[in-house]
Amino acid sequence: MQAAMMYGPNDIRVEDIPRPKCPPGGLILKVMAVGLCGSDIRNMATDSCKGRYPHIFGHEIVGFVDELDAEVPKYKIGDRLYIYPEDHCLKCESCRDGHSENCTDPGDYIARQGGFAGYVPVTKEQLERDSVFELPTGVSFERASLSEPLSSVYACQENIDITLGDTVVIIGAGPIGCFHAQLAKLRGAARVIMLEINDVRLAMTKRFGADFIINSTKEDPVQRVKEITEGRGADKVISANPSVQAQAQSIYMARQGGIVVFFGGVPKGSLCELDTNYIHYHNLWIYGHFGASSLQVQKAFELAISEKFPADKFITHVFPLKEINQGIELARNGEAIKVVLLPNRSIAIN
Repeated sequence: MQAAMMYGPNDIRVEDIPRPKCPPGGLILKVMAVGLCGSDIRNMATDSCKGRYPHIFGHEIVGFVDELDAEVPKYKIGDRLYIYPEDHCLKCESCRDGHSENCTDPGDYIARQGGFAGYVPVTKEQLERDSVFELPTGVSFERASLSEPLSSVYACQENIDITLGDTVVIIGAGPIGCFHAQLAKLRGAARVIMLEINDVRLAMTKRFGADFIINSTKEDPVQRVKEITEGRGADKVISANPSVQAQAQSIYMARQGGIVVFFGGVPKGSLCELDTNYIHYHNLWIYGHFGASSLQVQKAFELAISEKFPADKFITHVFPLKEINQGIELARNGEAIKVVLLPNRSIAIN
């Protein structure tokens, strides 16, 4: 099979390698679509595996069952499946409390073989937990691949209750920021204000429901947000980018009693200096968000495969796996919103 092998930082080679063996009690999925995630790109640009190479990344995986162990009664050859990357134990205190995003014994999807390959093994543990979802006939593999990136966005907005009439500021117009804009509109937000430093990406956010766009290198974003909100500030502010400077600035865009979310991860070791006096006197809620609970994963999947969600607007580029490096470059320079790779075909089909 073909696979995108990482041999070190920024060293990705598409090669022919042996197909993986079916794990005991598990199955082999033929990968029909796999999204190119920003975290994958970051991992492939750094020494993420601490020298343990080659490695195959890719965690936004959709395909069909090509082989399965005799001990697997639930699925059959040809079943169409979406595999959520992190399976939760459903037994620890966090899982039982409804917060499986904080599971203390999750499956380590980074250590497993990923989906930038023709075939991927799905373990018995994954099948027995909560990470496998059957894809209805007629729903495209490409659409279903958006389920994973949508899951954390869905969970965040459900947790902070973005609702009818809200004004929402989103800092960062990458794929996740665009998901946030679209979902905020679907949830009833009256105004979505998008901040970004890349004009190409900023212009694209209009298609996802952004009512106002601000290039924070060309105008004062805090002042502009206050102008748009008649001096009040936004109900919710989501910092969906890897900048501690943006996080520090985000608190000044929120209204008194508003919510500020630190959604995007920043480089390890980077510290954010916050004006805690301002937070105190403005009664601000600061919320760090990561992941999604088991039920939120399911709800996001159901939304992604429904006609309510405009998947075609997000998928700007579809490539065969051999062109992964081109996809990475387009994602890095902001020309692409969402790149989907097709390990076993060269054109998109249902």
